[in-house]
Amino acid sequence: MKQNYLVPEEAQGERIDKYLPEICFGLTRSYLQKLLKSQLVEVDGKAVKSSYRLSAGETVGLEVPEAVEPEIEAEPIPLDILYEDKDIILINKPKGMVVHPAAGHYSQTLVNGLMYHCRGELSGINGVMRPGIVHRIDMDTTGVLIVCKNDFAHNSIAEQLKVHSITRKYYAIVHGLIKEDEGTVDAPIGRHPVDRKKMSINYKNGKHAVTHYRVLERFKQFTYVECQLETGRTHQIRVHMASLNHPLLGDSVYGPSKCPFKLQGQTLHAGVLGIVHPRTGEYMEFSAPLPEYFENLLEKLRKI
Repeated sequence: MKQNYLVPEEAQGERIDKYLPEICFGLTRSYLQKLLKSQLVEVDGKAVKSSYRLSAGETVGLEVPEAVEPEIEAEPIPLDILYEDKDIILINKPKGMVVHPAAGHYSQTLVNGLMYHCRGELSGINGVMRPGIVHRIDMDTTGVLIVCKNDFAHNSIAEQLKVHSITRKYYAIVHGLIKEDEGTVDAPIGRHPVDRKKMSINYKNGKHAVTHYRVLERFKQFTYVECQLETGRTHQIRVHMASLNHPLLGDSVYGPSKCPFKLQGQTLHAGVLGIVHPRTGEYMEFSAPLPEYFENLLEKLRKI
């Protein structure tokens, strides 16, 4: 499928690999890089590299291959479905479930279960390994995740994510006592300069990231908080709360290596997701109850 874009004045001199994510809603940066490397991106009819700098008035041509049938298997995995219609499906993801296949996780992922449940009705925009996936949450984070059944819905939700109009509220337990009742962390997030598997506050190369937090309950050594995302960067809440010296309980990547409780990863739950429905234009809000381990942990902390 060929897509053409006229370069405006404000994009003069911008690198094409930086410009494409701004105009190609629903396509990930990594996928766009693959298109560039495969010479499927042209400027005025000539294939260009990722370092090419644009001039106003040029025409960018983008050849997006048709989605091919995934080789990953559909598996009858039980799904906790919060809502479903012909365009979208909302899932309450359990702890320990990987969202989409990747190295080391090619089965028992959410995508494997969705392929079985949806019988081929998933958007193909993000490639064969991520059918229907427009955003994701970490393996050990629980809660609400939206999946798109067609490209029309995918483009709509991707645009809402881009302009930060989606409501996303998370619930977490963090180390230490947060003194203020609420606050905001406004700090860019990028790859850690040394450990490439981690993210960090990065004022030089990071992306704009904003997290609003509100204290729900204080315990002897921990605080229960609600975090509302204004942006959605990788590990955003984990990095931002750690930057305040209040890392998430159970998060051995950004917090203490030893945890006083038997936990599987960070105590983080995507509790609320609000969107404008792609087809009806109606605002809809979905919520997932705290998982049992989280409720039990809160009860333990109240007794300490």
